[in-house]
Amino acid sequence: MRKSYRVKSEKDFQQVFESGNSVANRAFVIYKVEKPENKHFRVGISVGKKVGHTAVARNRLKRYIRAVIDEEKLEIDPQVDFLIITRPYARNFDMVKVRKNLLHALALAHIIEEMPDEVEEN
Repeated sequence: MRKSYRVKSEKDFQQVFESGNSVANRAFVIYKVEKPENKHFRVGISVGKKVGHTAVARNRLKRYIRAVIDEEKLEIDPQVDFLIITRPYARNFDMVKVRKNLLHALALAHIIEEMPDEVEEN
């Protein structure tokens, strides 16, 4: 995923936090704000120290999240900025669980239309 697809600046993060709508499941919180002027979506990822006490664990989760976003980027609404905040429940997730829970949260936020058939909810 290219850097142009990322929410990077503190100002942009705060704008999405303050004016965005939020939805959550047990593993992720999604903040979303519509941006009609965008050519493509932008995503910000936050994994706090409560989730993983080591940088290795936090970076692994961020890698998994970026991989899922990259796989699903054609399904994501292009005129939206959104943030993915990871909750401590996701601490020991493998790639399959990250994918399942993240797609569920994105579907709740209406960032993707619906969950793919191969991923089922709990």
